Amino acid sequence: MSAADVPAGTPAEAPAEAPAEVSAGPAGRPAAGSRGRTLRRIAPGLLLVLLALTGPWLAAHPLDAPVTAPYAAAGDGAVLGGDQLGRDVLSRLLHGGSALIGGALLIAVAVTLLATVLGCFAVLHPTLGRAVERAADVLILLPPVLGIMLIALAWPGGGRWAVTAAAVVLGTPYAVRIVASAAAPLARAGYVEAATARGERLSYIALRELLPNLRSTVLALFGLRFVEAVYVISMAGFLQIGPQPPAADWALMVRENAPGILLNPWAVLAPSLAIAVLAISFNLASASRSSRSSRKAVTTP
Repeated sequence: MSAADVPAGTPAEAPAEAPAEVSAGPAGRPAAGSRGRTLRRIAPGLLLVLLALTGPWLAAHPLDAPVTAPYAAAGDGAVLGGDQLGRDVLSRLLHGGSALIGGALLIAVAVTLLATVLGCFAVLHPTLGRAVERAADVLILLPPVLGIMLIALAWPGGGRWAVTAAAVVLGTPYAVRIVASAAAPLARAGYVEAATARGERLSYIALRELLPNLRSTVLALFGLRFVEAVYVISMAGFLQIGPQPPAADWALMVRENAPGILLNPWAVLAPSLAIAVLAISFNLASASRSSRSSRKAVTTP
């Protein structure tokens, strides 16, 4: 027995107007307009990802080679001008996105996987649930910035891996509580009780009965964790507890070039805009997909 066999709910839970919110094509497929809106929202982020992957081959100048005067204005020799050492801002911008995007993706995947598995098991096993809740309460009390600084500074050699580990450790407890809150009503559903009565293993119930019905929650959680990871890595770069000079990193570029913002604003604005567009684009796309999945789940007969 699966969630699809359970009625959608009483009229009070699923109003008659709900199906009108989702226009579906043949065989219940989402309308092309909905897919088009999602693609338009994520297009800027995908373009940045593509530029980050191909950036080193598209850069007109070497990463560390001075080509202009320090903080030179935008011109023919450098489209976005020079940074504090006269290096081409555009070339460093094209080099600096791959590590940020890759690190944020790794953090988002790790946190989402851990939170999903722990959250599903926690609602099915009361002892484990209480242990996870207590651990989450303790870790949530630790200020994120302080926690990241402590872990990054204590990590041998520091750098990106220290920031990644800190973001996973500090981001998982909150994410676990989100998944557990969404899974708690499902754990009392009839199909879960039927699986328990059949003597199914806890892992089977968690991964085969609960998890498929948490798609919208997991999708939204992944999008939020990715956006948060972008900000965490950027904050670490700005505080210089992650990537170190002369690495090309968007957040590090903001910090290094802040003193010359009046001389060449693009040295600061370009990486700042890249970070903002990446985060906003993926956040909007994730919200669109998760909200559509939620509406479809409500109207499924």
